[in-house]
Amino acid sequence: MATINVTEAEFPQTIEENDIVFVDFWADWCGPCKQFAPVYDAVSQQHEDVVFAKVDTEAEQRLAAAAGITSIPTLMAFREKVLVFSQAGALNATQFSQLVEAVKGLDMQEVHAQVAAQQAGQE
Repeated sequence: MATINVTEAEFPQTIEENDIVFVDFWADWCGPCKQFAPVYDAVSQQHEDVVFAKVDTEAEQRLAAAAGITSIPTLMAFREKVLVFSQAGALNATQFSQLVEAVKGLDMQEVHAQVAAQQAGQE
């Protein structure tokens, strides 16, 4: 699947309506972002069952702030509406492919149980 550009208005719906979503927070002036872009695009072509979104932090400053982006590129992964990965810095193709497979392989029953336990502990 080709990458899609996502705006602040589209972001919640993208997460809600798709099982697995990777999000690349980037900016045009960022050298590492430009190096990571072809890797992100190439890996996206190998996984038709995953949504690969891009957020331009210059155009979507409120979304970047709400997501806590302090360094770019930042890569996030959501699975079943749960943030399961967030890391600043570019990955190479092998690392990124392994990450996609790891997110696909998560035991989401266990993840949801951990989230519920954390929420119960905060109340």
